[in-house]
Amino acid sequence: MPRAVWLVAAIAALIYFYGLDRGPQLYRCRLVQAARRRYVLNSLASGRRLALRIILLQLAVALLAGLVFLALGHREAVAAAAGATTVALGTALMSVRLFGDVGGAGQALGRLLTGMLLKWIVIVGGLVVILFQFKLPPLAAITGLAAAYAVYLLAFRFKG
Repeated sequence: MPRAVWLVAAIAALIYFYGLDRGPQLYRCRLVQAARRRYVLNSLASGRRLALRIILLQLAVALLAGLVFLALGHREAVAAAAGATTVALGTALMSVRLFGDVGGAGQALGRLLTGMLLKWIVIVGGLVVILFQFKLPPLAAITGLAAAYAVYLLAFRFKG
């Protein structure tokens, strides 16, 4: 039997027989044995630690952006720090929503999507408040926002 045909037959057996548990031949199937093992590749604790690390790095970038823009003026420094802090606040809100409770895959996906939606509402709303209510310089605010979001993207690249 060719390897591809065997693989298709094994997957079909796994899909059809997984809930029925009939016969000893089912227990010998490697795919069924692999499906019965419940290994978690990443725990919630490691996700929480990574989220905390990202938030702290974003707050450090907010402080650094504020110090760099302090050379241009007080308003620019506040705008850069506020833009970066807005991203850190959005990331904190998303991580609280995402890592709040243990549940199934559907619940995890729903929490991820609502967390991302809340994050972007906070970021866009914060940027609107910074630019239109307080009338702070837009270049500094967007630069701080981009610097803090770059930390978010780079943290997943270098998680170790």
